Amino acid sequence: MTVETAARTAIDSRQMREAMSRFCSGLTVVTGMDPSTGEPIGFTCQSFSSLSLEPPLVMIAPSRTSRTWARISETGAFTVNVLAEHQEWVSRTFGRPITNKFASVPWRLGSTGAPRIASSAAWVDCTVHAQYDGGDHHIIVGAVKGLDVSRYDRPLLFHRSAYSRL
Repeated sequence: MTVETAARTAIDSRQMREAMSRFCSGLTVVTGMDPSTGEPIGFTCQSFSSLSLEPPLVMIAPSRTSRTWARISETGAFTVNVLAEHQEWVSRTFGRPITNKFASVPWRLGSTGAPRIASSAAWVDCTVHAQYDGGDHHIIVGAVKGLDVSRYDRPLLFHRSAYSRL
């Protein structure tokens, strides 16, 4: 048995989740347009990171089972909305499997045609640059086409499976 095989059999998903919950992450909502209906769609995403300054690239990692990401990816464009500390309700709304998540969320179209959520700490308009296999997730590299920050500079955080603030 190789070291890699031994490590894989010794770690179960509960252990992995418990260890990774010790890492504090920010919360984002990834948005796009449904190509079949023309309606805005989105999902809460913790797996987001800046990847490169030259060229400007970011990374998201949606679940392979995400039907929302499957629809957004068909358009080739998305926006990452970095949630501010007052937007826990937005995270919860987009984290649930409900229709018309935008009914109570103010937004406007960004430069790529994907929705920007109002009052977010920042937004990053992207096109899909590359996609890779990431186990039970996709690894999506987004080419940054536009971005900005708002006056809401304190982020909404997630730590040990709970919302947190600075």
